[in-house]
This record gives sequence, C-alpha cells and structure tokens, in this order.
Amino acid sequence: MPSEGVNPRKELGVIMLVRSYPAPMFATNCWVIAPGERSECIIIDPGMPDISAEIEMIVEEHGLKPVAALLTHGHLDHTFSIKPLADGYEILAYIHSEDRRFIADPAGIHGATFISQISGIHFSEPKEVRELKNAQTLEFLGMKIVAIHAPGHTRGSLMYLLNDEILISGDVLFAGSIGRTDLPTGSATDMTETLLKKVLPLSDDLRVLTGHGPETTIKYERKNNPYLKELTS
Repeated sequence: MPSEGVNPRKELGVIMLVRSYPAPMFATNCWVIAPGERSECIIIDPGMPDISAEIEMIVEEHGLKPVAALLTHGHLDHTFSIKPLADGYEILAYIHSEDRRFIADPAGIHGATFISQISGIHFSEPKEVRELKNAQTLEFLGMKIVAIHAPGHTRGSLMYLLNDEILISGDVLFAGSIGRTDLPTGSATDMTETLLKKVLPLSDDLRVLTGHGPETTIKYERKNNPYLKELTS
C-alpha cells in the first residue's frame, strides 16, 4: 500500500489531506489532494510508468472520489498516467493550451535521447481535456484553484494556487532549485521572467508542493534558493 507523503493538516478551518506518490521513473511527485477522508479529490501530475493502480490504491484507502486531474506541463514524467486515470474515473484533464498537444505527441517536447527510448509507444489524450490560460479559476473541493502560467521549463508550464494556501509548482520551483530550461520550448529568459513576476510576488506563507523532491515554502525559498536570491540581490 503506498504510504508516501501522508500529510493531513488543518488550514483555515478545512482539513486538507495531501498525499504524494513519487513515480518510479524520475521520482515525479503525483499529488492527491482532498479536504479530508471520504471526500472529493483532485489528482495532479500522474507520472511514469503507469502508476494508475498505485493512485487508485491511495484513493480507495481514504475513500476519495476524484473529480479532476491537473497537469503542470506536458513532459511525459508528469503526464504518462493521465489517460488511464482520467478515463478510468471519467474526469476532465486540465493543461495549458501551449502544452496540450504534447500529451499525444511527447516527442515534440523532449530531448533526442528520451525520444529514442519512447519510440514505438502510442500516446493519446484522455477523452476529455480542457485547456487553461493564465489566471483562469477552477472550483473544486470547495476551493478556488487559480492557474498561473509560468513558462520557462516549457512554454505551457503552469503552477496552481489552491485557496491562497498551497502552491503546486510543478517543475518551475523546487526546494533549493528550479526546473531546467534546455529542452524543447524551454527558455532561460522566460524562466527568469516567471521567477520575477510570478514566483517572487507570492506570499511567504505558501506551502509549495513541488514536481520533484520535498515540499518547501515560498519564505524558505526566498531566503535560501540561489536562483531567487540572485534576482533579489
């Protein structure tokens, strides 16, 4: 039974259940977030290989009902399991319009070495996909979820702000680091703009759930992350 990342906590009167399952390839954090036990939940960035069975175990363990699947960007280590999960639960999958096509055509957003490893594998979208733009708001779990367009790692990278309490940072911001910018559609210039205009203005109190590695806070990263410190020095 998966047990990674059990973290129930009380936020503004809401019991927030946060579970992470690091996918075996690239240790991508797949997040399952709910107000509490036996409630609706959202699934974020289900990675590779197919981890749908492991996520289903987490859902069943807590008596949850998935209502949406959110993607932070189009890299396969964040999208590989989106089709079996979204179609299996008959829920919508959300991704930025710039990265949507890479769900079914991942070769267009990965480096040559990785492309050779996935040759011969057929990819397709879930049955229902919705495109997101910057500042678009979703309402799930009794929360306001704001999509923040944050290009740099990919052109269509998104962060998600949940109820002004939690930031899902994807591969934009890590504990002590940031996402790479050298893959197709990545841009160091865009990443700098994202850090300056989208990350640094965020509240210090935000709990940050990253795409890889441990969670952190904006306050800690502002003081300790060398990429953010360089922009404020």
